[in-house]
Formats: sequence, C-alpha cells, structure tokens
Amino acid sequence: MEENKEYKEFVEKFKRKKTTDDCYTPPAVYDVVLNYVREKCDIEGLRVLRPFHPEGDYQRENYDDNCVVIDNPPFSIMSEIIRFYLDRGIKFFLFAPHLTLFSSNQDYTSIVTDSSIVYENGANVKTGFVSNMFGDIKILGDAELSKRLKDVQNEGKVCLPRYVYPDNIVTVTKIANIVSKGESVAIKKQDLAFCRGLESQKKMKKGMFGSGFISSNKTAEYLRKKEASAKKLKEANEAKRIVWKLSATEQAIIKELDRVV
Repeated sequence: MEENKEYKEFVEKFKRKKTTDDCYTPPAVYDVVLNYVREKCDIEGLRVLRPFHPEGDYQRENYDDNCVVIDNPPFSIMSEIIRFYLDRGIKFFLFAPHLTLFSSNQDYTSIVTDSSIVYENGANVKTGFVSNMFGDIKILGDAELSKRLKDVQNEGKVCLPRYVYPDNIVTVTKIANIVSKGESVAIKKQDLAFCRGLESQKKMKKGMFGSGFISSNKTAEYLRKKEASAKKLKEANEAKRIVWKLSATEQAIIKELDRVV
C-alpha cells in the first residue's frame, strides 16, 4: 500500500497543472448566459458556436455571417481573441476575467456582473463578459445577470441561518473579525469556560459550529473595546487611501467628451 501511494505521488508530479485556461463552464451557468444573450441581442436564426473546446483551434473554426460565438475562452489570450473577432466582424459574447475587463481599449462592451463562477475544474474565478453586440455602450453593469448567475449556482445549496450570540460567547469568528481589522487579542484561560453549544441551542438540536467559550463579564467588556478599536483602525486605514487627482490634460479630455454629448 505504501509503495502504491508513493507511486501515485510520483506520477502526480508530471500531470499538467490546472490553470484559468482550463475553466470548463458548468452547463447551468452557460445556459443562463445563453438565455441572457438571446434576450438582449438579436441572434435569432444564428448558429451559436463554442470553438474553445479542449485541443480546439478557434482560428480554424468555420465562421460565416450567420454565426455568433458565445463561449468561455482561454483568459491568457483574451486580447488576441477579441482582436481576431473584431477584425473579421464576427459577433461574440465571451466570458472574461473581472479585473481586466477595462484593460484594453478595443471596440467592445464590458459587461460587469461582480459574479464569482465555480468552474468544473474547481477554480473559483471572478468573471465578467465582453461583447460586440451592444452598439455604442462601452460599459454595462447588469444586476439582473449577476443575480441569475448567483441564483443558478446556489440552487440545491442549504441556506444556513446566521447565529447571533450574546457578548459573553467567544467564537473563532468573533476573534477573526477583530484580528482582520488589525487589532490583536489575548484572553487568559481562567476567564473562559469551554462550550459546545448553549442550552437554548440544544433544545433545537443545534450547537456552535467548531465550539466556543463562555467568557467572564470582564472578558466580554474587553472584547467589546477591542471590536470598537478594530473598527477605528479599519476606518483609519481607509483614510490613508491615496486619492488620485485629474491633471489639466485629463480635465480637457472630459470637456471634449462633454462637447460630444
């Protein structure tokens, strides 16, 4: 058994690692996108192409005037793909990485949805879309598409209740929230009593996820002060943000844009 395990680990080293270019789209997510495009764009009668399949070559696909590409391409060559379709007048609606939606000034519309999509390889990627079928719209933030993508990925998931505990209950989440804002915490053993769940929870066959502690009133007050201090630290850090100002040249560009409008 030990030799078999070592052999598997040895073979695993030579397997190609998954990247964002291996993000195979879940069918339910693709259906949401396809239906959205059908609603928003005039693609009636057009062949829907998905050229970005494994080992495929999108440049050799059979394109014509009666087709539209609706697919999830390799993110590493997005600019190249967009340029290819724009140069040939091929209609497209493509999945794209959220943070680089505005990174190119090519003639397309960036569709922002603030959606994290879990792809079939397990990658969780913040995703938006790009398309040349929305006329003179440069940026489109679509809350409805965002909702549909979130809803379809939440189907079948159990919606867990949010528990609110008394101040004298210490959970790992409470401490983590304080630490994440930049404040440190130290509590002595003598001020805590281990607890798997409150009596009120046990009556409903519930408990604390991961367990927790009952604290003294002194410790509860200490944590309240830490939470307040952590909130101030977060606000102070936000105040340190650099605010960029527009130059005279950039303000002139704005005036020119106002003239066009």
